[in-house]
Amino acid sequence: MATLPIYNAAGTEVGTYEIDPSQIAASISKQLMHDVVVMYQANLRQGSHSAKTRGEVSGHKKKMYRQKGTGNARAGHKRTNIRRGGGVGHTIKPRDYSYRLPRKAIKLATRMAIASKIADNEIVILDQFGIDSPKTKQLAGVLKALKLDGSTTLIATAGQDKALYMSGRNIEGLSISDVRDLNALAVLKPRRMLVTKEALDRIKDGSFAEPLVAV
Repeated sequence: MATLPIYNAAGTEVGTYEIDPSQIAASISKQLMHDVVVMYQANLRQGSHSAKTRGEVSGHKKKMYRQKGTGNARAGHKRTNIRRGGGVGHTIKPRDYSYRLPRKAIKLATRMAIASKIADNEIVILDQFGIDSPKTKQLAGVLKALKLDGSTTLIATAGQDKALYMSGRNIEGLSISDVRDLNALAVLKPRRMLVTKEALDRIKDGSFAEPLVAV
């Protein structure tokens, strides 16, 4: 059982929160989290790489010079892959790198990622932001008060918060997500995680879901 402090927007401790990481994930498998993160990263690949084969580069197919009597090595046409300007041997073409692991494994990896943040003391709990309209300066002040301004941070909220999102979209190293949209990559990539008390309640009782569509 871990006892975590709860802070207000001014950085003052206003209470405590008791949570057992095993309530979120019974165990933590680094291999499973790695596999799921690699899946998300593969799904983010554009896959638009392309290079021309010897049949696609411009130039005629005529033999460059006669086979014998020149003193040079035998040579075919200039589009061969061993000559400058020729095609590429064993070239790469556009492809789709995306794939999908089992849904249960993806959801479990998300819970393991959150549990690892709690176990490693990389999570900060906030009672509420108190931001009613987009104010980047106000949100930056909250992060500074919580000593999160110098590290990459994920803010997890209990629901969609447009004012908070618009306040933080220009802050470098900051990402904001509803707990329903969390995934292993989003949780593990930033160094710290800032959650509201209400959001952590939803994580604790399991009332958040892994998105059906891969990143």
